[in-house]
Amino acid sequence: MNKRFLDLQYFSQEKTEQATPKKRQDSRKKGQVAKSSDVNTAIILLIVFLFLWLIAPFMLNSLLGIYQTSFREFIHFDFTTENIQQVMASLSFEAAKVVAPILLIAMVAGVAANYLQVGVLFSTDPLKAKFERINPLKGFKRIYSMRAIVELLKSILKISLIGFVTFAILWLKRDEVLTLSKGTAEHSLMVIGELTIQMGLAASILLILLAVLDYTYQKFDFEKSIKMSKQDVKDEHKKSEGDPLIKSKIKEKQRQMAMQRMMQEVPQADVVITNPTHYAIALKYDEDKMNAPVIVAKGVDYVALKIKEVAKHNKIETVENRLLARSLYAQAEIGDAVPETLFKAVAEVLAYVYRLKKLV
Repeated sequence: MNKRFLDLQYFSQEKTEQATPKKRQDSRKKGQVAKSSDVNTAIILLIVFLFLWLIAPFMLNSLLGIYQTSFREFIHFDFTTENIQQVMASLSFEAAKVVAPILLIAMVAGVAANYLQVGVLFSTDPLKAKFERINPLKGFKRIYSMRAIVELLKSILKISLIGFVTFAILWLKRDEVLTLSKGTAEHSLMVIGELTIQMGLAASILLILLAVLDYTYQKFDFEKSIKMSKQDVKDEHKKSEGDPLIKSKIKEKQRQMAMQRMMQEVPQADVVITNPTHYAIALKYDEDKMNAPVIVAKGVDYVALKIKEVAKHNKIETVENRLLARSLYAQAEIGDAVPETLFKAVAEVLAYVYRLKKLV
């Protein structure tokens, strides 16, 4: 018996269930999402090298301009602090015109790559200090975990493939590379720029293929990490819907409070109409404040018995009328006025009660 209980307890804790929408939302708030850094790298590289390919003529003219200015004008300057500052300012401005667009496009590409993967997400939870991160035992487990092994193999694969692709391009262009020293500066810049863009685009396309595989793995790993046990699902359901035991206790308490308030109104009633055993309806009528008699309490069985006891204790007249008691109970709620169809019957009962009070 104990062994069976332990087995069931073990299986209830095993994480076999897909994450619920609430679990996914909570994980997202903590910054835990399926994301591949390789996707960011691949997209940034591809867009940057495509941009370089488009603005290659502009970059070539800018670099040649810096080269020519340096050897035509700056080389003749006297070596003074003022002249050095002027040269550095000029070169910095020219270099910024070349580099700034590339940095801007890289930043835009990085934002776009993140948005494609996770959408709009801002979370400070990953930035919080967590002492388990400096725990040597947990650090050792992270280093020698399956995830770390996968990352190592992935890095080796990327280095190998990108190295092979860049070497292949250089090998195909080896004749042009070997003759660079014989050409002009403009020709050398053009060849080096062309080779750089070709290697960059080839490496970017290769990285995108690898990034798709990596994102698939990251998504699989993320789904596995947020899986829930059957007990987790039950606990979450209880938290979201409320514990049935607590809800029943709250409802019971509400019923008790409602009954107490109702019983407090019974002593103010003018008459209690009964079935006589199963139904009891307490009516009150104030001709100065009410257009019609109002039901201040009603109930069946045990509640009806309590109403009659309170009425008897407070010397409230009780009148037996089975049909009227059933009709009032079915057609009106506590606080409602008596329905028009029952005015005549209720008026006769109240007239009878008023006559009894006068006789007394």
